[in-house]
Amino acid sequence: MYFPLSLWDIGLWIAMMAIILLVTSELIGSYSDHFGDFVIEKTRLRLAAIFLGVAFMITVLLRIAIPS
Repeated sequence: MYFPLSLWDIGLWIAMMAIILLVTSELIGSYSDHFGDFVIEKTRLRLAAIFLGVAFMITVLLRIAIPS
């Protein structure tokens, strides 16, 4: 069975999700003083973004190690 996504596609998706989570965590941090508490914790968003950043670096290393 053919998997429709390549390593490049998965790495790009992971990188975009990490950027979105980092921006969201920073925006929540700046707006929490004005609008009260949020349901989502800033530290968990930042931790998820760091995890996705590490996952992106692993996909980059895989692309270097296994050239197409």
